[in-house]
Amino acid sequence: MKASLSAAFVVLTLVSGVGTASAKDSCPAAASACHRADAKDVVDTAVSAGNFKTLAAALTAAGLIDTLKGDGPFTVFAPTDEAFAKLPAGTLESLLKPENKSKLTAILTYHVVAGKVLAKDVVKLSEAKTVQGSSARISVNDGKVKVDDANVVKTDLACANGVIHVIDAVILPN
Repeated sequence: MKASLSAAFVVLTLVSGVGTASAKDSCPAAASACHRADAKDVVDTAVSAGNFKTLAAALTAAGLIDTLKGDGPFTVFAPTDEAFAKLPAGTLESLLKPENKSKLTAILTYHVVAGKVLAKDVVKLSEAKTVQGSSARISVNDGKVKVDDANVVKTDLACANGVIHVIDAVILPN
């Protein structure tokens, strides 16, 4: 059950990405894997990182795996397993129940933005329209980027169909 909740949050994080830049045009030169045929999609990249098990489980429970394995591009603000652990007791378990699938989907898609938005572009934004439909706040203070109340702790994990920015908290739509 814990793994399922983690997957749901990963989906949310992925859904909150920002921008609509072309994946090919916004791929950093150093990220040569961006255009390789063997490059992993956002889901497989998150799973192979090892610290997004909860997100992967949540994505599975919400039925978002196939979507995030699609062409994209997607920008995903992905909460780690530790970020999910910060949720109030019972929250994740409740969200992973079949009767809460629509709520879980809304949360996960709030973590995803259509398009590939690299860190150098995220810092220029004050908000990002998410796949869920609401906008997440973006702020930069002393060189540190926040999405709503979550700190961005790692940026520009290149994927075949987008990019992942790691965050330290689960963000929730208003």
